[in-house]
Amino acid sequence: MSFDQSNHLQVNDFPPDRHAGNRPDDNAGNDGIGRRKPVVQGRRPSERLSKLGLIVRFLKPVTWIPVMWSFLCGAVASGSFGWEGLAGTKFLLAMLLTGPLATGTCQMLNDYFDRDLDEINEPSRPIPGGAISLRDATMLIALWSVLSVIAGYLIHPLIGLYVVVGIVNAHLYSANPIKLKKRLWAGNIIVSVSYLIIPWIAGEIAYRPSFSIHSLTPSLIVAGLYTLSSTGTMTINDFKSIEGDRQVGIHTLPAVFGERRAAIIASVLINLGQVLAAGYMLMLGLQWFAVVVGALVLPQFLLQFGLVRSPRTMDVRYNAVAQNFLVAGMLVCAFAIRTTNP
Repeated sequence: MSFDQSNHLQVNDFPPDRHAGNRPDDNAGNDGIGRRKPVVQGRRPSERLSKLGLIVRFLKPVTWIPVMWSFLCGAVASGSFGWEGLAGTKFLLAMLLTGPLATGTCQMLNDYFDRDLDEINEPSRPIPGGAISLRDATMLIALWSVLSVIAGYLIHPLIGLYVVVGIVNAHLYSANPIKLKKRLWAGNIIVSVSYLIIPWIAGEIAYRPSFSIHSLTPSLIVAGLYTLSSTGTMTINDFKSIEGDRQVGIHTLPAVFGERRAAIIASVLINLGQVLAAGYMLMLGLQWFAVVVGALVLPQFLLQFGLVRSPRTMDVRYNAVAQNFLVAGMLVCAFAIRTTNP
């Protein structure tokens, strides 16, 4: 992308908009947050929100929770985090980092690079709806990126580096020419790594006085296994956008294999990662933790019958219910790892 002499943002990684001839200049009197562009054919305007409301919507708060939870699991696994830590400055800064800052930055990047797809699937999102201009989106992304790296560095210098890696992953996922979300498995895997392994290990590093690859190995294994499950969960999120994905050539599992087969693949991945995590607990000699983790798979398995029968109508309900058991298993594993630390 580049700016021309009149400061209009030029984007080179997408084909020209088919409505470009009917659309006024993005910055001609309608630039900025909260100022609405004229509605054109095929575009639905965003809801009228305050500037703060628009920014919050741009940051997608619903996506913050998994990353914040993964950090918490890592902190618990460290063996140095207790209830009193929940009110500590480090933990509050970490929640700010893993929620609105780092995860919010990645969501804004995704919205920025996916604005053509959102015109099909979610035309009321802030950018395709015209509520936030490309120039303002660019400024917000740059500011949030800097704040995220600073917050990460304040927690631990290595976490500042992890934040940079996460932002790079967001570009690899969303931006052309790589755009991993077009490449079947690659997109879900890189998101799962960024949502689970990176924040989990960051949480452990934040609270361990000293660490090594050996001391982090149990967390790496468990987080890796739950990343396998999370890859399946990411597939369920793709059912809602199957038409738009097919139109623009994004090769998600539902777009490539169809809804039913994709639901079966997702269910197998979700269960496999958790069963393997239970098996790893057995290897560590933590039988009761293994039993609990295995038992938490059962309600998910039962819910998957409905998901496979009707993926498009059951996806939201499945995630709303089944995800609770999956994340509970993550925390159980974190407490299990905690017991192995001296």
